[in-house]
Amino acid sequence: MTGQAATSLRARYVEQAVSDLAENRRRQRELTEKIKMLKQEEALLTDILRLAERNEEPSPSPARPLGDLLIELLGTQDRPRPARALCDELKQRYPDRSPTPQVVRGTLESLVAQGRVTRHKQERAVSYSLAERATD
Repeated sequence: MTGQAATSLRARYVEQAVSDLAENRRRQRELTEKIKMLKQEEALLTDILRLAERNEEPSPSPARPLGDLLIELLGTQDRPRPARALCDELKQRYPDRSPTPQVVRGTLESLVAQGRVTRHKQERAVSYSLAERATD
């Protein structure tokens, strides 16, 4: 490589490095502004959550997990109960919820897998009870 070619190549590298550095600084400023905006949004959302918590009603919130409600329903009786009956009772107690029997059954099976609920099978009928109350 000749001296002139090396100088030209070096000049292009320097030019590219200067350009990259300028782009990097521009991107850093952009990201700094975005972080500042996100922190403001976070503070606003935190304030909204605090206000909502202060004004909460004693009824179950929509975010309360379905499994917890089913555990609560199973705890009201000592005998095993079918998924359909639990689904109907859930809809009666919490009219704002409308899970399908399949969703209730799937949630109950998940609770069985977690060991929180016991499955009872008699011929083709399946019913569920709390694990600690199981009387198999």
